[in-house]
Amino acid sequence: MADKRSKEEVNVALIQMKMLQDPSENLKRAVEKINEAGKKGAEIVCLPELFRSLYFCQEEDESNFKLAEPIPGETTDRLAEVAERNNLAIIAGIFEKRARGLYHNSAVVINADGKLLGTYRKMHIPDDPHYYEKFYFTPGDLGFRSFPTSYGKLGVLICWDQWYPEAARLTALQGAQIIFYPTAIGWYPEEKEATAEMQAAWETIQRSHAIANGVFVAAVNRVGTEGRIKFWGSSFVSGPFGEMIAKGSAEKEEILLARCDMKDIDDTRHGWPFLRDRRIDAYKGIESRFLE
Repeated sequence: MADKRSKEEVNVALIQMKMLQDPSENLKRAVEKINEAGKKGAEIVCLPELFRSLYFCQEEDESNFKLAEPIPGETTDRLAEVAERNNLAIIAGIFEKRARGLYHNSAVVINADGKLLGTYRKMHIPDDPHYYEKFYFTPGDLGFRSFPTSYGKLGVLICWDQWYPEAARLTALQGAQIIFYPTAIGWYPEEKEATAEMQAAWETIQRSHAIANGVFVAAVNRVGTEGRIKFWGSSFVSGPFGEMIAKGSAEKEEILLARCDMKDIDDTRHGWPFLRDRRIDAYKGIESRFLE
C-alpha cells in the first residue's frame, strides 16, 4: 500500500486461513500472517472465528471442551506481543472458558499497544446440522459493543450474528465505524448447486448492514474442507455505501488488504441520513419474539 493517505484512512487486513488439527500450529501460523500483514502496512488485523482449531461444532463431543481457554490466556498474551511489536490492533476469535462448565464463542480486541481492550461474546448461537454450537456455547451476556482503538472505533459480531440487523444497528449505535465479522461458514459438497445462492445471501445481508448503518463491514472466513463442510472463504470489506472495497478468493489462504477512509461514513450518512430519520418513538414491540 502506498504511504500517502489522509489521517482518517485506516489499513485493514483480513487473515483468511485454512485451519489445521494442532492449535499451537494454528496460532504460530496466525502470528506469521499478522507479522506479514504488519509489514504490508496493516493497522487493524482480524482473524477468523475460532481460529485456533478445526471447526469442532460439527459433532457433539465433550472432549472438545479441552480446546477452550481463559481470557486473558495463552492466545491473548501471544497476540498482545504481536500487536505491540507491529503497532497494530488485532481482533481474534477464541473458544473462551469462563468457568468450569461455562463456555463462550468469543472475540477479543487488542490495541496497538498490546492492551486487551475487551471481549465480545457471540450473542446468537445456531443449532443446525453440523453447526451444533448450542452444545458448546452459552449465549453472550456482554451486549453489543464498540471498542476505541488507536485506529478508530471497532465493533465485533461473530458469524451467525451477521444475519441479524438488530445486532449491526446496536453495534453502530455504540459508535462503531467498522463492524468485523469473524466467521466460519461453508457448504456441503453434495449441495453444490445451492452454494452460489447461499454465498450471495451471506454477502448481501452483511453489505446491507453497511448501507443501513453507514459503516464499514469486514467479514473474514476460513478456507479448506473440514469434515463435511467446505468453507467458502470469500472474505470481504464493504464500504458504508455497500460498495465492495476488497474481496478474497473462495479457495486459498490470503491476507486481504483494504483501505477504509472514515470520511466516507460522514459522506454516506449526509446523503442517506438513516440514523437521523429513525422513528425511535414508534419501534415498540421490536423487543418481542413475535407480535400476534
